[in-house]
Amino acid sequence: MDVSNAQVVDTPSGSTADVQKQPRRNRVGRLEARETRAFWLLISPWVIGFIAFTGGPIIASLFLSFTDYTGTAQFPTFIGLQNYQMLFADPIFLKSLGVTIYYVVLSVPLSLIFSLLLALLLNQRVHFQGLFRTIFYLPSIVSGVVIALLWEWILNPDFGLLNFALHFLHIPAVLWFQDERTVIPAFVLMSLWGLGGPMVIFLASLQGIPSDLYEAASLDGANNWNKFLHITIPMLSPAILLNLVTGVIAAFQIFVPAYVITSGGPNYGSEFYALYLFNNAFQYFKFGYAAGQAWILFVIILALTILLLRLSKRFVYYES
Repeated sequence: MDVSNAQVVDTPSGSTADVQKQPRRNRVGRLEARETRAFWLLISPWVIGFIAFTGGPIIASLFLSFTDYTGTAQFPTFIGLQNYQMLFADPIFLKSLGVTIYYVVLSVPLSLIFSLLLALLLNQRVHFQGLFRTIFYLPSIVSGVVIALLWEWILNPDFGLLNFALHFLHIPAVLWFQDERTVIPAFVLMSLWGLGGPMVIFLASLQGIPSDLYEAASLDGANNWNKFLHITIPMLSPAILLNLVTGVIAAFQIFVPAYVITSGGPNYGSEFYALYLFNNAFQYFKFGYAAGQAWILFVIILALTILLLRLSKRFVYYES
């Protein structure tokens, strides 16, 4: 008798709890639905812009890379892999690839080294620290055309500031942009002007290193070099990886300085990959040829990025 009464009592209470939970689930479901609709509504301008101005052109360029299209015909002519075959038989294309790789190999390591040294200097406690940081960062936000014109004057072989300094030191003048042997080192030297971006990343990472690590190392008798080698560099390794990957991507796409100063000369010595791609598309109107060249560059950068990320597992330290 007691058992049956207990069951009679339990059944209404359980059903009441279910009835109370049901409206709550409905309210939560409606709230999630409204949040989902609001999310897609707010993100829709970006989605539309990406489809119209990024995703669409990417798909179109992939299609054009298999066609012969000059922009004047009504429809592109499908030619399969012929553009890619002609590219790898094109001596100017191979020259532009070699010139760009040469520039990347020189500019990226020097950019990492000097931006790190600059960040270490600006991390010291000195007077007018904020002013110095601002001064060293400002060149990185100046227009690339302005920087190119400035360095064209600085490295002018006749009246340039740098050759004047070399003459004062009794060193023979250098032709810089007018000599095939020195044109790429000149562009590398010019690239060191815009170290503000990687410098800020290194500076932020330096300020995030716990001071306890340096204090513990000092108690163990470590000197400044040991602290830098065994504490600073490992703790900065994520920032080094970030600047390395972004530096490689940016260096492979160098365009403005060569376009403004040398137009690819002398003797195609500064015919960078992006410059030759631009000329094929908008000077020779070989849009299919240029699209194939763009996709080869995409594959090269993607492969190098994946390689760097794989290798980073050996030298990048994450505290977590």
